[in-house]
Amino acid sequence: MAKREAEELLMIEEADAWFEYLEATRSQAESRYHEIEPWAWARLSQRLRAIRARRARLRPAAA
Repeated sequence: MAKREAEELLMIEEADAWFEYLEATRSQAESRYHEIEPWAWARLSQRLRAIRARRARLRPAAA
């Protein structure tokens, strides 16, 4: 049961990462978008990498 809850929390965190990206880039003027988007993408990528690493630790090692 704890593993399932951990997976659900990781899914929520992944969705939160995407929403953070969308909030940062949505409704920006074009000039401001070009300043913000690289930062937002880097932040999203970093968060998704961390989530993938934690997910990998939850899965059993291949025999």
